[in-house]
Amino acid sequence: MPQTLPDPGAAGTVIVAISGGVDSAVAALKLRDAGYSVQGLFMSNWEDDGYCTAAADFQDARRVCDLLGIALHRVSFAQQYRERVFKHFLREYAANRTPNPDVLCNREIKFGVCLDYMQRLGANFIATGHYARLRRVAGDTQLLKGTDTAKDQSYFLHAVGAAALARTLFPIGGMRKDEVRRLAHASGLPVYDKPDSTGICFIGERPFQEFLGRYLRTDAGPIETDTGTVIGEHRGLALYTLGQRSGLKIGGRAGSAAAPWYVADKQASRNALIVVQDQDHPLLMSDRFEVEELHWLDSAALHATSFDCAVKTRYRQCDLPCTLRALGGARWQVDLRTSARAVTPGQYAVFYREERCLGGGIIARRFNLGRTSVVRRMTYNEQFSAEGS
Repeated sequence: MPQTLPDPGAAGTVIVAISGGVDSAVAALKLRDAGYSVQGLFMSNWEDDGYCTAAADFQDARRVCDLLGIALHRVSFAQQYRERVFKHFLREYAANRTPNPDVLCNREIKFGVCLDYMQRLGANFIATGHYARLRRVAGDTQLLKGTDTAKDQSYFLHAVGAAALARTLFPIGGMRKDEVRRLAHASGLPVYDKPDSTGICFIGERPFQEFLGRYLRTDAGPIETDTGTVIGEHRGLALYTLGQRSGLKIGGRAGSAAAPWYVADKQASRNALIVVQDQDHPLLMSDRFEVEELHWLDSAALHATSFDCAVKTRYRQCDLPCTLRALGGARWQVDLRTSARAVTPGQYAVFYREERCLGGGIIARRFNLGRTSVVRRMTYNEQFSAEGS
């Protein structure tokens, strides 16, 4: 179903979050060509330390806005980013959980303080280059998956408040990435072939363990097999995540199969990192987990005590059929029909009914009760490897 957009004549000023990339550039282009009154805003929320590309991205944003003939504002929410996103990010890693800062960045910064700032500039709507869609029905704003299933970003938007979504436009949510690049090229946008951004939101791509080590105490400890054999030394539990394959520096081991090792568990009480060689090892699989801090975008889910839907436990994962049961407060139990690999505490579980995003929360605990079959590797493990986790 196509998303619904307000009439340009009644929308007033729309400010587009211009990142310097092709997606936000085409979002601005489409709105301008559709007759909206468009301005741009560039955010630089992290200091330039050799890895952050904010300075170069701003120059690209300025070139795009000059070509489109729209005003460009520039603002920094660096203090708010550190207080509302980065501190939480560090706390979660220190607790041996693996957070996803992009979700919090969307809720607190892009659709939080930035939306407030845009409204002070006179904007009635904010627009971004996210691959997601919105459907407005009888005063309700529903979050839908993007048409391009390979780029869908509704997972990262599930925690944005309903009031913020009501003032949001996703102009490219109904397009595929290749269509976006073709339109950018045909329109002469200078960023048409710019590579997609990677790494942590606003912080960028960098040597991750070295970066975390600047902020967290990281005590070395043993790397053990699931049978208790010590086969190496880790640099600090916070620097590793479930399912991780690269960066373990174990190498071949006498008496072990010539197969890669995967992080299967972190035992904080002993400061031990547990690794296995079977990527579908029971220690890596979960058929039940608990979710806390649930944020619902669907009123029916908000008032339910049990229902069936689908869940993603990480970005790019296939939808997994599941049953939810309320445990009290904002905690829910999730039972999977097929076991999933590397369900990771600290990550987000996001729930769907077909194309609609119902909401989501933080994975708190995981279990393997041995009740289900293993989800096919073609639909999950290949996607997990593609993320580079």
